[in-house]
Amino acid sequence: MTDSLFIKNVLLSFQASFQEHRKDLSAVIMTDKKYLWFGSDETTTIERLSFIKPKKIAEHQQFRVAEFITLPRPEDEEIDIEGLACDGYYLWFTGSHSYKRKKVKSENSDSKNISRLAKIESEQNRYILGRIPLIDGQLLQSCPHPNKPEIQLNAAKLELTKDTNVLMAALADDPHLGAFIQAQIPGKDNGFDIEGLAVNQGRIFLGLRGPVLRGWAIILELEVEDSLPGILKLRKMGEEKQKYKKHFVWLNGLGIRDLCWDGEDLLILAGPTMDLDGTVQVYRLKNGVNLQENVMNNPEFVQEIPHGDRNDKAEGMTLFSEITNEPSLLVVYDSPADNRLVDESGVSADVFRLG
Repeated sequence: MTDSLFIKNVLLSFQASFQEHRKDLSAVIMTDKKYLWFGSDETTTIERLSFIKPKKIAEHQQFRVAEFITLPRPEDEEIDIEGLACDGYYLWFTGSHSYKRKKVKSENSDSKNISRLAKIESEQNRYILGRIPLIDGQLLQSCPHPNKPEIQLNAAKLELTKDTNVLMAALADDPHLGAFIQAQIPGKDNGFDIEGLAVNQGRIFLGLRGPVLRGWAIILELEVEDSLPGILKLRKMGEEKQKYKKHFVWLNGLGIRDLCWDGEDLLILAGPTMDLDGTVQVYRLKNGVNLQENVMNNPEFVQEIPHGDRNDKAEGMTLFSEITNEPSLLVVYDSPADNRLVDESGVSADVFRLG
């Protein structure tokens, strides 16, 4: 990409207790022209910063997901939050829904690391897809709808099964995704891995980092409805009354790292499926809010986002036009380069002109 698309850095100032997790930012969404919400792939919390001045984003407030939604495992086991979205008066979030392979550790012997690479884990907290009422910048367990007081807004999560959730159970026999799920292929091995989330009038769009099938990435579309208190179930949808729809998108072989709306268009942050440095790009799927079934989609290339060498991995984006007064995106990075770290708990993000 050209330097002309870069607008500025912005400093995100977190509390000192968040010092390490500022390096793990994996999702971002702006609401009310005042708040930035963040997810980390290493916690079970949602973070909120506020715009104090045009150049100061601070007043960190942390919300424990377990205060609103019952988690299947203790809070020290990460949700691996990879997507945030705002729809109506709800803040939605999703875990990765992925298996993970043990990492190699530099202090280990080769034989021990080889053994670690054979170990695959599934963590139940990663299978949370949930919503929490969001009113005036605050997350609430339950409250009346601000404009329709006869309607009660409630925190809820998609129904869990013994090990995963009802979405994964529905996908287990899918002709494109089922084999990856049944084989328990880890996300970073081109296995099943949710990293993008967008919601529009209750319709949920999940962008998959993997699997990428012969170069084609996949977006899942769901609808949910209340079941038991605090529990959501999948609603059958589409011509064939399935529990989900699949949309195939050509991103030049890349997987999906985030999704966000620009009007009725769906912006896609695309990057490598595997654990490697590589091209990161933004695409525009025009009229993405009305995707047709059984169509191969070729979104419009918008621009590239720079990446580092084992660092500066673009993980989240949100429209920033209301702050810059021109079409723009705020991009946050996992594994930020050292020069992005400011003082004990600050980290810089980038703002790009939206081409």
